[in-house]
Amino acid sequence: MTYEIYIGDRSFSSWSMRGWLMLRAFDIPHNVNLVGLYAGTYREELAPYAPARTVPMMLTPEGHVLSDSLAMAETLIERHPDIDLLPKNPAARALARNLIAEMHSGFMALRDACPCNIVNCWDGFEPSEAVLEDLGRLESLWSLARSRHGDGGPWLFGNYTLADVFYAPVAYRITTYGLPVSDAANAYVAAHLSEPNFMEWR
Repeated sequence: MTYEIYIGDRSFSSWSMRGWLMLRAFDIPHNVNLVGLYAGTYREELAPYAPARTVPMMLTPEGHVLSDSLAMAETLIERHPDIDLLPKNPAARALARNLIAEMHSGFMALRDACPCNIVNCWDGFEPSEAVLEDLGRLESLWSLARSRHGDGGPWLFGNYTLADVFYAPVAYRITTYGLPVSDAANAYVAAHLSEPNFMEWR
């Protein structure tokens, strides 16, 4: 049972990182396929896999197309109930799903002002008020998860879950742009920076 994951450039595609991590970090068998996201060839390469138009894109072992990271995550949860992709505790599981969904659809100011770039760092970057608001929201969500369900490990829900997968690229942004966050948030960022699969992506 092997999945096919299609990703863009590892240096710049934060969503590709999420798609890859949700397979790699949980030891779900997969093959990696690189498409020309910045070479302008990716739409032609993905054309046989409608409705896919962007990366990441995943094919199930049966050949079913998942063309969105949230759809990918929910499909893996459904297909692999034996793997702790989400916390087992119902309250923690519900909160994890909320955090994943908000990352999937929110934090646009942070995304726009601080594009994912893992090969450079910026000195003296000045975040806008909108970016600071996004950082404040991140901190409140991370703190809520950690205070309610984070005992026993460095991750949002103690053990590594899909919630951490979805927030992994934010760790890059906080580091590469030198964004102002609390010590607790920086500790969470540091956990990502030293996580073996995250380091493998780098």
